[in-house]
Amino acid sequence: MAASKQPQALYRVEDGVAIITLSYPPLNALHPQLLRSLFEAAQRAHADPAVKALVVTGANGNFCPGFDINQFQNPDQGSGGGIDNSINEAICKYLESGPKPSVAAIQGVALGGGLEVAMGCNARLAVPGSRLGLPELQLGILPGFGGTQRLPRLVGLAKAAEMMLTSAPIKAEAGLKLGLVDALAPPEQLLAAARAYALDMAAGRRPRMASLHRTDRLPPLAEALAMVDMARQQAAAKARGLRHPQLCLDAIQAGIEHGGDAGLAAEGAAFAAAASLDAHKALVHIFFAQRSTKKVKGVTDVPGLKPRPMRVVAVLGGGLMGSGIATALALAGIRVLLKEINQQFLEGGMGRIKSNLASRVKKGAMSQEAAAQVLGRVTGVLDYSSFGEADMVIEAAIEDIKLKQKIFADLEKACRPDCILSTNTSTIDIELVGAGMEAGGARSAPRLLGAHFFSPAHVMPLLEIVRTKHTSAQCLLDTLALATAIKKTPVVVGNCTGFAVNRVFFPYTMSAVMLADLGLDPYRIDAAVAGRFGMPMGPFRLNDLVGSDIGLHVGANFVTSFPERVYVSRLIPALNEAKRLGEKTGKGFYKFDPKTRKASPDPDLAPLLAASRKEAALLPEGAKAPALSDADVLDFIFFPVVNEGCRVVAEGIVDKAADLDVASVMAMGFPPVKGGLIFWADLVGAPRIVARLRQFAAMVPPQHRGFFEPCAYLEEAARTGRKLSAGPQQAARL
Repeated sequence: MAASKQPQALYRVEDGVAIITLSYPPLNALHPQLLRSLFEAAQRAHADPAVKALVVTGANGNFCPGFDINQFQNPDQGSGGGIDNSINEAICKYLESGPKPSVAAIQGVALGGGLEVAMGCNARLAVPGSRLGLPELQLGILPGFGGTQRLPRLVGLAKAAEMMLTSAPIKAEAGLKLGLVDALAPPEQLLAAARAYALDMAAGRRPRMASLHRTDRLPPLAEALAMVDMARQQAAAKARGLRHPQLCLDAIQAGIEHGGDAGLAAEGAAFAAAASLDAHKALVHIFFAQRSTKKVKGVTDVPGLKPRPMRVVAVLGGGLMGSGIATALALAGIRVLLKEINQQFLEGGMGRIKSNLASRVKKGAMSQEAAAQVLGRVTGVLDYSSFGEADMVIEAAIEDIKLKQKIFADLEKACRPDCILSTNTSTIDIELVGAGMEAGGARSAPRLLGAHFFSPAHVMPLLEIVRTKHTSAQCLLDTLALATAIKKTPVVVGNCTGFAVNRVFFPYTMSAVMLADLGLDPYRIDAAVAGRFGMPMGPFRLNDLVGSDIGLHVGANFVTSFPERVYVSRLIPALNEAKRLGEKTGKGFYKFDPKTRKASPDPDLAPLLAASRKEAALLPEGAKAPALSDADVLDFIFFPVVNEGCRVVAEGIVDKAADLDVASVMAMGFPPVKGGLIFWADLVGAPRIVARLRQFAAMVPPQHRGFFEPCAYLEEAARTGRKLSAGPQQAARL
């Protein structure tokens, strides 16, 4: 029977077994219509005298990836996508406890609601390599189809809590050992084995199990409660301030204390509570926003425009960035020409690529043979003689404008006219980079763009694709496709100082330094930003990771471009003068253990802080540091960042505000549970952000108040109630 394009459960009877096939291409996500069809088919099977047992499987070589996440954005479904306890009742009535036994036949993935449906069956057979798990917490919710009750009763409490709290799936082979899977079968024998297993249960040759009411895998109550308490502590430490992991544990605990039926009721209440939280809304937003970055107005919607294949990409520069880019390309099956200026540098670049691949082998991500094949795709060169093969060039030389202009003048002569010419610069104007080409780059302007990777390039997931006003839609589309091929999330951005990510976050460090110059402890600031807000690290620790020399160089670009809204301090220049460059020199704001590289506060920073504060003169002589709470510190740090983000949205530097949310999460580690910078700003509210910026401006001398001046877009949103994420009504788009 052919698979349907609409969500429905297909029904047929073979050898006395009703085969119910979940069908909703491509992966059989549990659309509400598919769920209704599933239970109608199960009801039909129980009423059919010719049927002795049921087998539930999936079409298209896959079982089910879980509930259809698109329903979470369906306003008609309400909070949580319309999930309620009636689904649990149907699973219990028609699969677990109906008149006839049921078996789930799993191939591909059984995740989230898909696994919960399978656990509602009386047995599970799976193809080796299939993946099973409950990843709902990644979306700020918890299992809502009985998973909090059945999984602990099948695999044990400790493993079930681990699987739910980490969202980590397991393979079918592990599931067999744990008790989640009852038997394995190869793909071509799966249905036959499942039918036989189901008929054995129907005939009493195998026991029929209802996992909701099993207790043999649960520890004694006191031990179980102690395990839940430990899981609560671990979840609180890893997900500070987040409620949905605790709500998940609430449901688990209710089932342990009061039984599976009571646990289902508790699960329903916990699910509803989680679905109403901002964390759920934020994580769903980021999920969809990440997928929408590949849709760009005037590029991906042009009729008939298709991406060209990128078979050979040349990378100029084998340093940390260039070697990382080359690694990412080669891993994707793309031939790479790695160019350096001499043999020594070239050997260094090739060595870095080998090291990157060796790291993957060590972690078990690939075999030694596969690593050798990847390395074989990289050819080292010392001149441009082979660049005629290149479909694209990515320049990753040092940030020297004259050097880059010379390189691009050479590239224009060496490459085919249809070859994309890109630069990995993080701050320099793209058009300025191409100014050395023939006639000021006019002839090659349509194929010139920025391809800004983040370090380490083979690991970091974001790629900023920087377009000028001349960049062609074809070249942008080609680069978007390349990003997908190398497993990067692309964000198309406009050409300005810092582009999107670095520009938006330049106030991040400046705000922190201003607070330090106002007398606050840098280590307390970092603790608030990382511990309370949820960034991977605070701004001072980040400075030490990047390097004070890099911070000084990059910061100078923003001082030049935006002199009216920057804060210039002596603190980071003083660190450079003292050779306190961060991790690379063993000291920066922190000191680093030479063996472990662990960071710790450094008392020797005190004289530099005192000198910077004296020169800054932000406070009257003898005045104490302002009494700011951690919440005040976070507002002081992040509201100027939001303000700059609003400028980027208003100027059309990003195609849509959601793109900036994705970029802030993927490049800067902005907490996904806050939904990205602009989404979070909407949760906070523009009126409050504007009011706080004005309060902070009043704390500092007049010459520094421009740093906090709300932009017109932010002020308009505060005045009208218009959401910042809606974007400007008329953006000056490039």
